[in-house]
Amino acid sequence: MDIVVLLKQVPDTETLIQIADDKASIRTEDVKWVINPYDEFAVEEALRIKEKHGGKVTILTMGPERAVESIRTALAMGADEGVLIDDPAAQGSDALGTAKVLTAALKETGYDLVIAGQRAVDDDGYQVPAAVAELLGIAQVSMVIKEEITDGKIRCERTIEGGTVVVETHLPAIFTTQRGINEPRYASLPGIMKAKKKPLVKKTLADLGVDPGEAGEARAKCRVKNLSFPPERSPGRIIEGETVEARAAELVRLLREEAKVI
Repeated sequence: MDIVVLLKQVPDTETLIQIADDKASIRTEDVKWVINPYDEFAVEEALRIKEKHGGKVTILTMGPERAVESIRTALAMGADEGVLIDDPAAQGSDALGTAKVLTAALKETGYDLVIAGQRAVDDDGYQVPAAVAELLGIAQVSMVIKEEITDGKIRCERTIEGGTVVVETHLPAIFTTQRGINEPRYASLPGIMKAKKKPLVKKTLADLGVDPGEAGEARAKCRVKNLSFPPERSPGRIIEGETVEARAAELVRLLREEAKVI
């Protein structure tokens, strides 16, 4: 089974984010870049499927040269090969532009199953896997917490508001991983050493036959106009008083006279 994981490199959630001078992007000089946490679940699930059914796991990423580090991490976990689409013409792509490029790469590499994180923690778009599924003309199941593959079909348990639902579809298909589906493994030292020798191919839009006019910032229908931090909150206040009743009375007074909420 040929399994492809769509992986994105994002800022570490513990990194202090600073807004760049253009007010529409972040400063990248001191950012630590990591695999998108939800994509780690996707890599782990792909490896488990490979261990059970056999086959190959390919990591597919669109991004700059630094994304090689995240691909190598996935290879160290146990993936077999990596593909990085690195092209200045693709920079600034929105979800649809990204999906078009990834779709072209998938058609070239081949696939039986595509797995991705349910969202990326940097832009929280939720759109790329669904757009890829639409462009490929295959089914997509999102927010999966359990899956089972039998007889050319995949049966998924996915989260919905207030519960879960079981969905079944034929392969090839795409599904996106949700927290709880697994616990991603750590890369072992032997795995890290092997990862250095595993194939990692770099491609451009021209290599994939993608018209540069179909991707990139100029083509983007959704753009970031401005970034700003949320306003600072006023500090909390401790209500003083000799007794519980006195403190309660003072709290009521403040809510009525200052906060004006009662």
